Amino acid sequence: MSDTKSEWAIEADGLVKTFGSNRAVDGVDLRVKPGTVYGVLGPNGAGKTTTISMLATLLRPDGGSARIFGHDVVHEQHVIRQLIGVTGQYASVDEKISGIENLIVFGRLLGLSHKAAKRKGEELLEAFDLADAAKRPVDKYSGGMRRRLDLASSLIAQPPLIFLDEPTTGLDPRTRGQMWDVIRGLVTSGSTVLLTTQYLDEADQLASRIAVIDRGHVVAEGTADDLKGLVGTASLLLRLADPEQTEAAVTSIHQVLGSTATVTPEAARLTAPMSDPERVTDLLIRLREQGIRLTEMSVQKPTLDEVFLTITGHGASTDDAEASDDAKEKVSA
Repeated sequence: MSDTKSEWAIEADGLVKTFGSNRAVDGVDLRVKPGTVYGVLGPNGAGKTTTISMLATLLRPDGGSARIFGHDVVHEQHVIRQLIGVTGQYASVDEKISGIENLIVFGRLLGLSHKAAKRKGEELLEAFDLADAAKRPVDKYSGGMRRRLDLASSLIAQPPLIFLDEPTTGLDPRTRGQMWDVIRGLVTSGSTVLLTTQYLDEADQLASRIAVIDRGHVVAEGTADDLKGLVGTASLLLRLADPEQTEAAVTSIHQVLGSTATVTPEAARLTAPMSDPERVTDLLIRLREQGIRLTEMSVQKPTLDEVFLTITGHGASTDDAEASDDAKEKVSA
Protein backbone atom coordinates (compact mmCIF):
# COMPACT_ATOMS: atom_id res chain seq x y z
CA MET A 1 0.00 0.00 0.00
CA SER A 2 1.32 3.44 -0.87
CA ASP A 3 2.26 6.04 1.69
CA THR A 4 -0.70 7.95 3.13
CA LYS A 5 1.25 10.30 5.38
CA SER A 6 -0.12 13.67 4.38
CA GLU A 7 -1.67 16.60 6.19
CA TRP A 8 -4.83 16.14 4.09
CA ALA A 9 -6.61 13.02 2.87
CA ILE A 10 -8.22 15.16 0.16
CA GLU A 11 -7.14 18.52 -1.24
CA ALA A 12 -9.14 20.07 -4.08
CA ASP A 13 -8.53 23.52 -5.52
CA GLY A 14 -10.85 25.03 -8.10
CA LEU A 15 -12.11 21.73 -9.56
CA VAL A 16 -14.09 22.19 -12.78
CA LYS A 17 -16.01 19.71 -14.93
CA THR A 18 -18.21 20.55 -17.90
CA PHE A 19 -20.56 18.44 -20.01
CA GLY A 20 -21.30 20.42 -23.14
CA SER A 21 -22.83 23.71 -21.98
CA ASN A 22 -23.47 22.36 -18.47
CA ARG A 23 -20.80 23.38 -15.95
CA ALA A 24 -21.54 20.56 -13.49
CA VAL A 25 -18.67 21.45 -11.13
CA ASP A 26 -17.53 25.05 -11.11
CA GLY A 27 -14.52 25.73 -8.90
CA VAL A 28 -14.90 23.35 -5.95
CA ASP A 29 -12.40 23.63 -3.08
CA LEU A 30 -12.19 20.92 -0.39
CA ARG A 31 -9.90 20.04 2.52
CA VAL A 32 -10.50 16.73 4.29
CA LYS A 33 -8.46 15.64 7.31
CA PRO A 34 -7.40 11.98 7.60
CA GLY A 35 -9.43 9.82 9.98
CA THR A 36 -12.66 11.83 9.70
CA VAL A 37 -16.04 11.73 8.02
CA TYR A 38 -16.46 14.70 5.69
CA GLY A 39 -19.97 15.37 4.43
CA VAL A 40 -20.84 16.86 1.05
CA LEU A 41 -24.43 18.06 1.22
CA GLY A 42 -26.50 19.06 -1.78
CA PRO A 43 -29.63 18.43 -3.86
CA ASN A 44 -29.76 16.29 -6.97
CA GLY A 45 -27.89 17.99 -9.77
CA ALA A 46 -25.62 19.97 -7.43
CA GLY A 47 -22.41 18.31 -8.68
CA LYS A 48 -21.72 15.92 -5.81
CA THR A 49 -21.36 12.75 -7.91
CA THR A 50 -19.21 14.51 -10.50
CA THR A 51 -16.92 15.82 -7.76
CA ILE A 52 -16.46 12.34 -6.33
CA SER A 53 -15.83 10.93 -9.80
CA MET A 54 -12.97 13.37 -10.34
CA LEU A 55 -11.46 12.72 -6.91
CA ALA A 56 -11.71 8.96 -7.49
CA THR A 57 -9.97 9.28 -10.92
CA LEU A 58 -13.12 8.18 -12.78
CA LEU A 59 -13.39 11.55 -14.55
CA ARG A 60 -10.57 13.87 -15.63
CA PRO A 61 -11.00 17.44 -14.34
CA ASP A 62 -11.35 20.19 -16.93
CA GLY A 63 -9.81 22.68 -14.54
CA GLY A 64 -8.28 23.00 -11.10
CA SER A 65 -6.32 20.32 -9.24
CA ALA A 66 -6.83 17.66 -6.59
CA ARG A 67 -4.63 15.41 -4.47
CA ILE A 68 -5.42 12.26 -2.50
CA PHE A 69 -2.95 11.84 0.38
CA GLY A 70 -0.67 14.15 -1.59
CA HIS A 71 -0.98 12.26 -4.90
CA ASP A 72 -2.25 14.11 -7.98
CA VAL A 73 -5.54 12.73 -9.36
CA VAL A 74 -4.46 13.27 -12.98
CA HIS A 75 -0.82 12.19 -12.94
CA GLU A 76 -0.86 9.49 -10.23
CA GLN A 77 -4.09 7.64 -10.89
CA HIS A 78 -2.55 4.19 -10.44
CA VAL A 79 -1.35 5.14 -6.95
CA ILE A 80 -4.66 6.69 -5.91
CA ARG A 81 -6.65 3.65 -7.00
CA GLN A 82 -4.72 1.62 -4.44
CA LEU A 83 -5.80 4.03 -1.71
CA ILE A 84 -9.54 4.35 -2.28
CA GLY A 85 -12.83 2.48 -2.27
CA VAL A 86 -15.92 3.84 -4.04
CA THR A 87 -19.57 3.03 -3.37
CA GLY A 88 -21.98 4.72 -5.76
CA GLN A 89 -25.63 5.64 -5.46
CA TYR A 90 -26.79 2.32 -6.87
CA ALA A 91 -25.61 -1.17 -5.99
CA SER A 92 -22.91 -2.43 -8.37
CA VAL A 93 -23.07 -6.06 -7.26
CA ASP A 94 -24.09 -8.95 -9.55
CA GLU A 95 -27.62 -10.00 -8.64
CA LYS A 96 -27.36 -13.45 -10.20
CA ILE A 97 -24.69 -14.78 -7.84
CA SER A 98 -24.49 -14.98 -4.06
CA GLY A 99 -23.17 -12.40 -1.65
CA ILE A 100 -19.99 -14.32 -0.89
CA GLU A 101 -19.38 -14.98 -4.60
CA ASN A 102 -19.65 -11.24 -5.27
CA LEU A 103 -17.03 -10.49 -2.64
CA ILE A 104 -14.72 -13.19 -3.91
CA VAL A 105 -14.93 -11.67 -7.41
CA PHE A 106 -14.07 -8.21 -6.07
CA GLY A 107 -11.20 -9.64 -4.04
CA ARG A 108 -9.77 -11.51 -7.03
CA LEU A 109 -9.99 -8.36 -9.16
CA LEU A 110 -7.95 -6.58 -6.49
CA GLY A 111 -5.24 -9.23 -6.62
CA LEU A 112 -6.16 -11.43 -3.65
CA SER A 113 -5.94 -15.20 -3.90
CA HIS A 114 -9.22 -17.12 -3.94
CA LYS A 115 -8.62 -18.27 -0.36
CA ALA A 116 -7.77 -14.78 0.89
CA ALA A 117 -10.73 -13.22 -0.95
CA LYS A 118 -13.12 -15.77 0.53
CA ARG A 119 -11.75 -15.26 4.05
CA LYS A 120 -12.01 -11.47 3.77
CA GLY A 121 -15.48 -11.74 2.23
CA GLU A 122 -16.73 -13.90 5.09
CA GLU A 123 -15.35 -11.38 7.61
CA LEU A 124 -17.15 -8.52 5.87
CA LEU A 125 -20.44 -10.40 5.59
CA GLU A 126 -20.27 -11.05 9.33
CA ALA A 127 -19.47 -7.40 10.05
CA PHE A 128 -22.36 -6.22 7.88
CA ASP A 129 -24.86 -8.68 9.39
CA LEU A 130 -25.11 -10.62 6.12
CA ALA A 131 -23.54 -13.94 7.15
CA ASP A 132 -26.90 -15.75 7.13
CA ALA A 133 -27.49 -14.63 3.53
CA ALA A 134 -23.94 -15.32 2.30
CA LYS A 135 -24.94 -18.08 -0.12
CA ARG A 136 -28.24 -16.54 -1.18
CA PRO A 137 -28.50 -14.97 -4.68
CA VAL A 138 -28.34 -11.19 -4.39
CA ASP A 139 -31.62 -10.78 -6.31
CA LYS A 140 -33.26 -12.23 -3.18
CA TYR A 141 -31.74 -9.52 -0.97
CA SER A 142 -33.72 -6.53 0.31
CA GLY A 143 -32.65 -3.04 -0.72
CA GLY A 144 -30.87 -2.48 2.57
CA MET A 145 -28.99 -5.79 2.29
CA ARG A 146 -27.81 -4.88 -1.22
CA ARG A 147 -26.51 -1.52 -0.02
CA ARG A 148 -24.59 -3.20 2.81
CA LEU A 149 -23.15 -5.75 0.38
CA ASP A 150 -22.15 -2.96 -2.00
CA LEU A 151 -20.38 -1.15 0.81
CA ALA A 152 -18.68 -4.40 1.86
CA SER A 153 -17.38 -4.87 -1.68
CA SER A 154 -15.69 -1.47 -1.58
CA LEU A 155 -13.91 -2.40 1.66
CA ILE A 156 -12.47 -5.76 0.71
CA ALA A 157 -9.01 -4.20 0.23
CA GLN A 158 -9.40 -2.05 3.40
CA PRO A 159 -8.67 1.27 1.66
CA PRO A 160 -7.60 4.27 3.75
CA LEU A 161 -10.06 6.54 1.88
CA ILE A 162 -13.67 5.58 1.12
CA PHE A 163 -16.08 7.55 -1.06
CA LEU A 164 -19.74 6.92 -0.19
CA ASP A 165 -22.12 8.52 -2.69
CA GLU A 166 -25.55 8.77 -1.01
CA PRO A 167 -25.22 5.32 0.60
CA THR A 168 -28.55 5.46 2.45
CA THR A 169 -30.82 6.80 -0.30
CA GLY A 170 -34.05 4.79 -0.34
CA LEU A 171 -33.30 2.85 2.86
CA ASP A 172 -35.78 2.47 5.72
CA PRO A 173 -34.92 4.22 9.03
CA ARG A 174 -33.69 1.03 10.73
CA THR A 175 -31.32 0.15 7.88
CA ARG A 176 -30.12 3.76 7.67
CA GLY A 177 -29.19 3.54 11.34
CA GLN A 178 -27.26 0.32 10.70
CA MET A 179 -25.36 1.99 7.87
CA TRP A 180 -24.51 4.93 10.12
CA ASP A 181 -23.02 2.50 12.65
CA VAL A 182 -20.96 0.87 9.89
CA ILE A 183 -19.63 4.24 8.72
CA ARG A 184 -18.65 5.21 12.27
CA GLY A 185 -16.84 1.90 12.54
CA LEU A 186 -14.84 2.62 9.39
CA VAL A 187 -13.44 5.80 10.91
CA THR A 188 -12.75 4.09 14.23
CA SER A 189 -10.66 1.52 12.35
CA GLY A 190 -8.60 4.29 10.73
CA SER A 191 -10.27 5.05 7.38
CA THR A 192 -11.26 8.46 6.07
CA VAL A 193 -14.77 8.77 4.61
CA LEU A 194 -16.14 11.33 2.16
CA LEU A 195 -19.92 11.04 2.31
CA THR A 196 -22.34 12.72 -0.09
CA THR A 197 -25.93 13.04 1.03
CA GLN A 198 -29.15 14.99 0.59
CA TYR A 199 -29.99 14.62 4.28
CA LEU A 200 -28.87 17.19 6.84
CA ASP A 201 -29.59 14.78 9.69
CA GLU A 202 -27.25 12.20 8.17
CA ALA A 203 -24.43 14.71 7.79
CA ASP A 204 -25.21 15.96 11.31
CA GLN A 205 -24.91 12.46 12.76
CA LEU A 206 -21.74 11.44 10.96
CA ALA A 207 -19.64 14.30 9.62
CA SER A 208 -17.12 16.38 11.54
CA ARG A 209 -17.29 18.99 8.75
CA ILE A 210 -19.71 19.57 5.90
CA ALA A 211 -19.48 21.31 2.52
CA VAL A 212 -22.74 22.50 0.96
CA ILE A 213 -22.62 22.29 -2.84
CA ASP A 214 -25.20 24.01 -5.00
CA ARG A 215 -25.09 24.20 -8.81
CA GLY A 216 -21.43 23.23 -8.91
CA HIS A 217 -20.22 25.62 -6.19
CA VAL A 218 -19.31 25.18 -2.55
CA VAL A 219 -21.64 27.76 -1.00
CA ALA A 220 -20.94 27.02 2.67
CA GLU A 221 -18.52 24.91 4.73
CA GLY A 222 -18.24 24.14 8.42
CA THR A 223 -19.58 21.94 11.18
CA ALA A 224 -23.23 20.92 11.34
CA ASP A 225 -23.74 23.49 14.10
CA ASP A 226 -22.17 26.18 11.89
CA LEU A 227 -24.70 25.46 9.15
CA LYS A 228 -27.64 25.27 11.52
CA GLY A 229 -26.56 28.56 12.99
CA LEU A 230 -27.26 30.20 9.64
CA VAL A 231 -30.98 29.50 10.12
CA GLY A 232 -31.13 29.68 13.91
CA THR A 233 -30.70 27.00 16.54
CA ALA A 234 -34.25 25.76 15.87
CA SER A 235 -37.38 26.61 13.91
CA LEU A 236 -40.76 27.62 15.22
CA LEU A 237 -43.73 25.98 13.48
CA LEU A 238 -47.11 27.72 13.70
CA ARG A 239 -50.44 26.79 12.13
CA LEU A 240 -53.08 29.53 11.99
CA ALA A 241 -56.79 29.04 12.60
CA ASP A 242 -57.55 31.72 9.98
CA PRO A 243 -55.34 31.72 6.82
CA GLU A 244 -56.34 35.34 6.13
CA GLN A 245 -54.25 36.38 9.13
CA THR A 246 -51.06 35.02 7.57
CA GLU A 247 -49.65 38.38 6.52
CA ALA A 248 -50.18 39.89 9.98
CA ALA A 249 -48.55 36.85 11.60
CA VAL A 250 -45.52 37.07 9.30
CA THR A 251 -45.09 40.73 10.21
CA SER A 252 -45.26 39.95 13.92
CA ILE A 253 -42.71 37.15 13.57
CA HIS A 254 -40.30 39.49 11.82
CA GLN A 255 -40.78 42.22 14.44
CA VAL A 256 -40.43 39.96 17.48
CA LEU A 257 -38.03 37.21 16.36
CA GLY A 258 -36.16 39.23 13.73
CA SER A 259 -36.56 36.42 11.18
CA THR A 260 -38.51 35.87 7.99
CA ALA A 261 -41.14 33.14 8.07
CA THR A 262 -41.57 30.56 5.32
CA VAL A 263 -45.26 30.28 4.42
CA THR A 264 -47.20 27.18 3.34
CA PRO A 265 -50.46 28.84 2.23
CA GLU A 266 -52.48 25.64 1.72
CA ALA A 267 -52.04 24.61 5.35
CA ALA A 268 -51.87 28.14 6.82
CA ARG A 269 -48.55 27.07 8.29
CA LEU A 270 -45.59 29.31 9.10
CA THR A 271 -42.02 28.20 9.80
CA ALA A 272 -39.57 30.72 11.23
CA PRO A 273 -35.87 30.44 12.21
CA MET A 274 -35.51 30.95 15.96
CA SER A 275 -32.17 31.89 17.49
CA ASP A 276 -33.53 32.96 20.91
CA PRO A 277 -36.19 30.59 22.32
CA GLU A 278 -37.04 33.07 25.09
CA ARG A 279 -38.55 35.42 22.49
CA VAL A 280 -41.24 32.85 21.64
CA THR A 281 -43.22 33.90 24.70
CA ASP A 282 -43.14 37.51 23.50
CA LEU A 283 -44.36 36.40 20.07
CA LEU A 284 -47.28 34.41 21.51
CA ILE A 285 -48.34 37.43 23.57
CA ARG A 286 -48.15 39.64 20.46
CA LEU A 287 -50.26 37.20 18.41
CA ARG A 288 -52.88 36.97 21.16
CA GLU A 289 -53.06 40.75 21.40
CA GLN A 290 -53.73 40.84 17.65
CA GLY A 291 -56.42 38.20 17.90
CA ILE A 292 -54.41 35.71 15.82
CA ARG A 293 -55.39 32.21 16.96
CA LEU A 294 -53.15 29.17 16.57
CA THR A 295 -54.21 25.56 16.04
CA GLU A 296 -50.67 24.19 16.36
CA MET A 297 -47.29 25.24 17.68
CA SER A 298 -44.07 23.23 17.82
CA VAL A 299 -40.30 23.68 17.78
CA GLN A 300 -38.14 21.64 15.43
CA LYS A 301 -34.50 21.46 14.38
CA PRO A 302 -33.59 23.16 11.10
CA THR A 303 -34.51 21.14 8.04
CA LEU A 304 -32.42 20.65 4.92
CA ASP A 305 -34.72 22.92 2.95
CA GLU A 306 -34.38 25.70 5.52
CA VAL A 307 -30.59 25.49 5.39
CA PHE A 308 -30.64 25.64 1.60
CA LEU A 309 -33.20 28.42 1.53
CA THR A 310 -30.99 30.52 3.79
CA ILE A 311 -27.70 29.73 2.04
CA THR A 312 -28.77 29.63 -1.60
CA GLY A 313 -32.11 31.45 -1.77
CA HIS A 314 -33.95 28.30 -2.92
CA GLY A 315 -34.99 24.98 -1.45
CA ALA A 316 -33.25 21.64 -1.76
CA SER A 317 -35.76 20.22 -4.25
CA THR A 318 -34.77 20.36 -7.91
CA ASP A 319 -36.63 20.97 -11.11
CA ASP A 320 -36.59 18.71 -14.14
CA ALA A 321 -33.64 20.49 -15.72
CA GLU A 322 -31.44 19.97 -12.68
CA ALA A 323 -32.51 16.35 -12.38
CA SER A 324 -31.55 15.91 -16.03
CA ASP A 325 -28.11 17.36 -15.31
CA ASP A 326 -27.68 14.87 -12.47
CA ALA A 327 -28.54 12.06 -14.85
CA LYS A 328 -25.79 13.29 -17.18
CA GLU A 329 -23.35 13.10 -14.29
CA LYS A 330 -24.20 9.47 -13.61
CA VAL A 331 -23.90 8.46 -17.24
CA SER A 332 -20.60 10.25 -17.63
CA ALA A 333 -19.25 8.79 -14.39
